[in-house]
Amino acid sequence: MIRRSVGLLLLVLLSHAFAAEKQKLPQNLPPYGPLKPYAPPGVAQQKLANGLTLWLVPEPGFPKISFVLAVRGGMAADPGDAPGLAEFLMNTVHQGTKTRSARQIAEELQGAGGDWQGAARADSLIMSSTVLAAKAEQGLAVLADVAQNAVFPDSEVELARRNLSDALREREARPQFLADRALAQVMFGAHPYHVIAPTQASLAKITAAQLREEYARRFRPDQSVLVATGDFDAKTLVATASRLLGNWSAPAVSPVPPAAKPEANSQHSVYLVPRGGSVQTTLSVAQFGPTRGDPDYVPAEVADAIYGGMFGSRLTNNIREDKGYTYSPGSILQARRQAGLLRTQADVRNAVTGATLNEIIYELNRMATTSPTADELNTAERYLVGTRAIALQAIDGLAHELANLWIFNLPPQTLGEESQRVLKITAADVASMGRKYYPASRATFVAVGEPKTIQDELGPFGIRIQPVQLPDSK
Repeated sequence: MIRRSVGLLLLVLLSHAFAAEKQKLPQNLPPYGPLKPYAPPGVAQQKLANGLTLWLVPEPGFPKISFVLAVRGGMAADPGDAPGLAEFLMNTVHQGTKTRSARQIAEELQGAGGDWQGAARADSLIMSSTVLAAKAEQGLAVLADVAQNAVFPDSEVELARRNLSDALREREARPQFLADRALAQVMFGAHPYHVIAPTQASLAKITAAQLREEYARRFRPDQSVLVATGDFDAKTLVATASRLLGNWSAPAVSPVPPAAKPEANSQHSVYLVPRGGSVQTTLSVAQFGPTRGDPDYVPAEVADAIYGGMFGSRLTNNIREDKGYTYSPGSILQARRQAGLLRTQADVRNAVTGATLNEIIYELNRMATTSPTADELNTAERYLVGTRAIALQAIDGLAHELANLWIFNLPPQTLGEESQRVLKITAADVASMGRKYYPASRATFVAVGEPKTIQDELGPFGIRIQPVQLPDSK
């Protein structure tokens, strides 16, 4: 989506700016100003009589409003015989209601200055739109109608099935997607978090009637939050939301239960995904880490930035700047509601597959056995505080992040508290995270590429190499 692309560009540019700290700069430059933590705006919280939660952030000025309606129960709530049903659901939920056709939904949102955005995540279903402030009621009326009255017309479901199947084939051609799917499978096993997308087989079997049944089960006010950020009067918006969503009633069935906490039972092995004729190897490495609400989360964020999460990180300086093995390596602390993963990613040419893995293992163990320098700690803190402030300046970015917090059962003030905690993290805190999470002996490896290359390059490490069976892509 455009919002994510712009955010990513900003993060990359800021990463380069922080990396410039390490370069020789002109003399007599003024010192950096004091680093200030992100100060989040106030969030007005309210709950309607039907259980719908409202989180409202009035920010007068720029005349737009971002609405996000988030529902608990994403792909982790899919039936075992229908993996990825949630993604199919979110590709069809806006294709017609009792009173609006798919075309009318699109045209009314466009008339309000916005468009439809919908996504299925591990723990949630998300629908959103950013509209003109003067057209707020029109935009919210469409989202409210979709949330309460979707009908899943047979013809639209069949068209969405073909489109999603084609899009899935395109994803299945990408080594990164294959690595993501394999890594989720080997890290989570039979746990519902192993599902990151539909399969061609599941898409072929899911019916319009099944989508209607799942929609009726999942879309309920007592398991949903409406987040609004932008130029509006809170009292007026509460009245509008009450009128448009106050009669939404929960079904008699029990809510979708949250995913259970998975067992951290991954293997220290290399899982091979064959991609014959590939001239590159995609390496994905993962260890279990903290969840968003875990006390370790913020110090682990700082550790991740130092290790591989920013442009001037140890990993980037090693295998990109120093050795030239890859153009864009990196790492991320990936959070689900009940699990966290510390992930490393690198796409490398075949000839340096083994050399790259050697350096990744070296940097993981260096995190586990050394403390960061004062410069590394300062750069990581500036990076994390700065990128957070940039990402949350946009009203849609703020709305989506607040929705994420609600899904994770965290209060809105978490945004400011996390930023404040970043500035209090010490080198000892980072070293503690390194010892706890980063030893390479805890890591699981996925390699996507030419099988012979992977066997020849990674065999000398003495780590077991075994194939991983992915869903049939035909």
